[in-house]
Amino acid sequence: MKPDLRERWENGVIVGDGAMGTYLYNFGFPVGISYEELNLLQPEVIGDVHRRYIDAGAEMLETNSFSANYYKLSKFGLESQVEEINRAAVRIAKKASAGRAYVAGAVGSIRGGKRVNVTDQELTRYYEQQMAALLNEEVDAILLETFYDLGEMRIALGRARHLTDVPVICQFAVDQVGRTLDGYTISDAFGMLLGEGADVLGFNCHSGPKGIMSVMSRLGGPLNVPLSVFPNAGLADYVDGEYIYGATPEYFGECSTAFADLGARLIGGCCGTTPEHIAVTVQALAAYQAAPLREGKPLPKPSETAVLTRSAEGTANGSSGNGRIPAITELVKERHTVIVELDPPRDLDIGKFMEGAAALKEAGVDALTLADNSLAVTRMSNMALGHLVQAELGLRPLIHIACRDRNLIGTQSHMMGFDALGIDHVLAVTGDPARFGDLPGASSVYDMTSFEIIRMIKQLNEGVAFSGKPLKQKAKFVVGAAFNPNVKHLHKAVERLEKKIASGADYIMTQPVYDPELIVAIRQATAHLDIPIFIGIMPLASGKNAEYLHNEVPGIQLSEEVRRRMDGLQGAEGRAMGVEIAKELLDIAMEHFNGIYLMTPFMFYEMNVALTRYVLEKSKPKAAHLSRS
Repeated sequence: MKPDLRERWENGVIVGDGAMGTYLYNFGFPVGISYEELNLLQPEVIGDVHRRYIDAGAEMLETNSFSANYYKLSKFGLESQVEEINRAAVRIAKKASAGRAYVAGAVGSIRGGKRVNVTDQELTRYYEQQMAALLNEEVDAILLETFYDLGEMRIALGRARHLTDVPVICQFAVDQVGRTLDGYTISDAFGMLLGEGADVLGFNCHSGPKGIMSVMSRLGGPLNVPLSVFPNAGLADYVDGEYIYGATPEYFGECSTAFADLGARLIGGCCGTTPEHIAVTVQALAAYQAAPLREGKPLPKPSETAVLTRSAEGTANGSSGNGRIPAITELVKERHTVIVELDPPRDLDIGKFMEGAAALKEAGVDALTLADNSLAVTRMSNMALGHLVQAELGLRPLIHIACRDRNLIGTQSHMMGFDALGIDHVLAVTGDPARFGDLPGASSVYDMTSFEIIRMIKQLNEGVAFSGKPLKQKAKFVVGAAFNPNVKHLHKAVERLEKKIASGADYIMTQPVYDPELIVAIRQATAHLDIPIFIGIMPLASGKNAEYLHNEVPGIQLSEEVRRRMDGLQGAEGRAMGVEIAKELLDIAMEHFNGIYLMTPFMFYEMNVALTRYVLEKSKPKAAHLSRS
């Protein structure tokens, strides 16, 4: 007999299983089929996945029933088999477990953060139908996972509590902002769910360990309520037609103890995780001694009227001074030229952004570059902030334009607006897919590729609209292209870069580089190109930041030496070491490139103020030599 589940997580940490869908994908089952139908068609395959997780040490299995509801199954003509598929899912998991693990009935969000045409009444009916089938096979718990809205989660929890008194685990998929899509803080959302009968509160999917850890840390835990975490294995990268997740089992295991310290009593994995990730997690937690839950702090009492608060205070003042200066492409031919990226805010308070922009202007940057909702996370319009930076600070804005967010009509309209405002430096990028951002239900437009958007913006310089119709005057855009050198085959990336230059790119900005040898290799591989390259450097902010970049961000690999130097550092100490490492990279970069592109981590603009001054001070002897020659 297994111990009572509620007693089990009261006294220790339970290790759950890992991914089912992405693991089946790795086995060759294509995206676009119903994985839940495999419970009926190929139960031995599902059972084999469960057994692999059991052999890895998992103490809880999730049934293969995430999308086994009427609405999702109807897309495959399987809506009449809801009960059959769900009951089979439980039987397969129980057979594989053979009594060695708890079995939780997995119930996924139906809306999934999207504006689908499903009423609350329909949600109530669909959830009750699915959970009744799972409960008829006597699952040990109900696991509500990958929910984006508190409203939908409350409907599902209400149905669960109407049907049963078995433990219910409620997991949200949220980004680092720490709010549900319908506007509730995680603290408020958790408090409401706890009052309505939830046993465990937590997070899964959407982001890797770092993102979930960031949200958990804001709860001020450990709490006197058990928490659960099932992160993805980092961010997905699309390589050679396949989705690849970068977080290694070792990194996942290291994060598991940090999760436990923050109050997690149920730890498993979501997309991209494998039995290897679970095995290392089991090993990492083998000797972990959890403090009694009763010693944790209580959740603050939520308010049913909890709403988003917004602040528009802090607008910076400054004098106008938008004098005409040479284009970036002209400056970089003569001297070291510094572009600094400062992300627009996620809220309505621009105070710190303008403060940072002013400090960077004072330090001597040549342009401030603003991303276009990077990582598909909603931020303030870079057009509006670019105009303020230009008008109030006299600092050149360099604006990113993503193919993701606007169709052909919107993109041309956007570019015409830039021309009217006198913003003439832009960077054309593809843009991360919307499903990875804070509004996963948003559409990714992609009317154009990055090659096409470069060509069409340059077409405006000829006085020709996207439609081919003549315009009354010509634009004056200087168009940049992005370049990721952090790849296995650098020559292939350079070939792609050559196509962007052929489309009309005037300059290149690279992704952050952390390897001095790669900087030299980039110079050698691009020596034949006749447009300037701005080498990207982003100072590390802490040891955790370094491990996140190394393990979870596609295309970035840190050396063992850099990871060792950053290990355990945080706060001012971590940032100081990050600046020192960045200076060492700049020493190499400045030997080979005049163009320097500094990225600002977490709005710590002071780091790039110091690095800008370092570049300009270091370049003085060269400038003096050039003036004498």
